[in-house]
Amino acid sequence: MINEIHKDAEDRMTKSVSALMDGLKKVRTGRATPAILDGVMVDYYGTPTEISQVANIMVEDGRSLAINPWEKNLVPLIERAILKSDLGLNPATNGDTIRLPMPALTEETRKNYIKQARAEAEKGRVSVRNIRRDSNGSFKDLLKDKEITEDEQHGAEDQMQKLTDKFISQIDSILADKEKDLMTV
Repeated sequence: MINEIHKDAEDRMTKSVSALMDGLKKVRTGRATPAILDGVMVDYYGTPTEISQVANIMVEDGRSLAINPWEKNLVPLIERAILKSDLGLNPATNGDTIRLPMPALTEETRKNYIKQARAEAEKGRVSVRNIRRDSNGSFKDLLKDKEITEDEQHGAEDQMQKLTDKFISQIDSILADKEKDLMTV
């Protein structure tokens, strides 16, 4: 029973870390990457669809993306979706191709992006701690139902704390890498 709770907690903590990584992809670093457009939806025949599903997104150079829609009538829709996305990007259309230059980051915008990245990391930490709390509650319930002894409960809680510490340090290292990326000029 204890092993099942640990396995479930580890799976959920892994999902929290991958959610953090997805969240950090949306924080710009000044370098062009197609991941910036993840989650930007365009109205494709009445269905909200990600841009990557209706166009090719390529990195032209380190500072710009080229978006080639599969259908010409999608060009203005994709432009509108990017402008509405609150990413601070201004698309420039050249026939069938939409160019998306990444503006150079100022010191102030870098600091704002670092704050945003830290907020995402804190969400991840809180999520991991909530999973620990839920698991420890399950251990207490098992003890209350006399399915495990107090020693087994304390051992299980210690294991859970070690697992939590492992995932928190993983989150901290991901954040440190992102901050280093953001501060690179």
